[in-house]
Amino acid sequence: MNSIQAPTQEMNFLLQQVFDAGNVWQKLPAIAELLDVETASAILEEGARFCSEQIQPLNRAGDEQGVSFDGTTVITPDGYADTFRQYAEGGWVGLCGEPEFGGMGMPKMLGVLLDEMGYSASNAFTLYGALTAGAALCIHAHASDELKALYLPKLYSGEWAGAMDMTEPQAGSDLRNIATRATPQDDGSYLINGSKMFITGGDHDLTSNVIHLVLAKIQGCDGISLFLVPKFKVNDAGDIGAANGVSVGAVEHKMGLKGSATCVMNYDNAEGYLIGRANRGLVCMFTMMNYERLSIGIQGLGSAQCAYQMAAEYAKERVQGLAAGGSPTGAKADAIIVHGDVRRMLLNIRALTEAGRAMAVLTAMELDKAKYAATDEEKQQSSRFAALLTPVAKAFLSDRGLDACVSAQQVFGGHGYICETGIEQLVRDTRIAQIYEGTNGIQAIDFLGRKLAGDNLATVTEFFATLQQQQQACDGVFAKERQQLQSLQEQFLTVMATVNEQKHDKPALINAVAVDALDAFGYLLYGHCWLLMADKALTADDLPAQFVAGKQQLLQFYFAKLLPRVSLHLAAVAAGDEAVMAPSTDWF
Repeated sequence: MNSIQAPTQEMNFLLQQVFDAGNVWQKLPAIAELLDVETASAILEEGARFCSEQIQPLNRAGDEQGVSFDGTTVITPDGYADTFRQYAEGGWVGLCGEPEFGGMGMPKMLGVLLDEMGYSASNAFTLYGALTAGAALCIHAHASDELKALYLPKLYSGEWAGAMDMTEPQAGSDLRNIATRATPQDDGSYLINGSKMFITGGDHDLTSNVIHLVLAKIQGCDGISLFLVPKFKVNDAGDIGAANGVSVGAVEHKMGLKGSATCVMNYDNAEGYLIGRANRGLVCMFTMMNYERLSIGIQGLGSAQCAYQMAAEYAKERVQGLAAGGSPTGAKADAIIVHGDVRRMLLNIRALTEAGRAMAVLTAMELDKAKYAATDEEKQQSSRFAALLTPVAKAFLSDRGLDACVSAQQVFGGHGYICETGIEQLVRDTRIAQIYEGTNGIQAIDFLGRKLAGDNLATVTEFFATLQQQQQACDGVFAKERQQLQSLQEQFLTVMATVNEQKHDKPALINAVAVDALDAFGYLLYGHCWLLMADKALTADDLPAQFVAGKQQLLQFYFAKLLPRVSLHLAAVAAGDEAVMAPSTDWF
């Protein structure tokens, strides 16, 4: 497998032309003091170099070796520990962390692009840093000043790692049934007892300590609380002490992500510290999970980008069959890139991946504005827009990411089913992104039930209005595409209004049609992203002609071949829940 090169030209185009990041950051003082587009471009180039030279070479070997567990110690694949040390020393773990505790303070708009690079290079390796950054985010948002001062510097520096401990065998997505208990102690700490499963990065040899964020119920309470539970105790000076009653029960044997340690974790009178208020643990955890859900969507995006590069290169090298109408070169056989179906698959992957990257940056921009905007009104609007986009980013990016990997595998034909090409690993590694951090079905129910119907379509209507303002500013050459897109947006709102009217009379409706609703929105949003990208490419002064032409060609492909899927999904929503709910339970 050849080295994957991060698409830094595409990334800079999104930041500089499509989303005008320089102007956005100037309006966010906390960011303007630290970053401009030239510095961002330099960071992207350095990140691309590190991912290509240091992380990607670990990917296949890490998959073949996997993690090991001797009953006491979890050992990551060869090279992981040394590369993670370099990764941490480079500041990548704390890239978007708070400067007051040693983070670099970079905006999420930049962070999502570095995340994509990491996932393209190695899904399994990148998860360790992603979980650590997410844990630090939650601690900063909700923990006491004492806990922040003690733990955040070591997390941002990558000396310690973080993990999110939610799932239990009897309580997967339904966290009301968790059995882990926390008993209050006289000194204000709690003793944690119980077990968790499917804990990504639950234990490993990359860092000297692992800081667990554990959901548990305080003895005598039904509410769920969140606790910081270190693997090793930490004294007031930040020094590591004795073991803390946190142990590994087993390491899961998985379909993919074999270099990522997925653990059963046991807590035996482990000392923990309350984060936030008692019985409000889910509120605290979801601060982390909203960012993690975006990160996991980007796992799908990064895999798709890697899959495209591999498949496109193979399609130009693999000679098989003659072009329709005869070989353009008179050869006895042509590279498979000449065949219409191969081109269809590659264009599907590329059109969806480039639009997905734009959606990721858009979502990140709203998160940045929600955190740093100058007025409360701006923060509140961006918070609502970010909440609307987050389940879509997680589900649509990971669904289309797996689609891309499967299509790329299909381009390889039989060679895609064997290990040597590396494409089958992408399929295995990416599959989990649709499942963890809340399955994509749950994301869809959240999107339709809470984010759309929850406020009677007020936020989505406002969001579409802002999109249409941007669309109206596009060059007149795109008038046909703009009309097509805006007509579908109105159709979307009409169908969703009917669902909203029926939500009380038909209690199963939202659950039954939610995935189609989310997919319709996702394809619509990608259409908006393509309109912006094609317009900005056309009007920019300093882009290569081939780059500009490529954007126009992909716009045409997307609007002709992929945007029509919106109508298909809306028709399924409009059909309601009758066909889904009619069969009796015994029939299945």
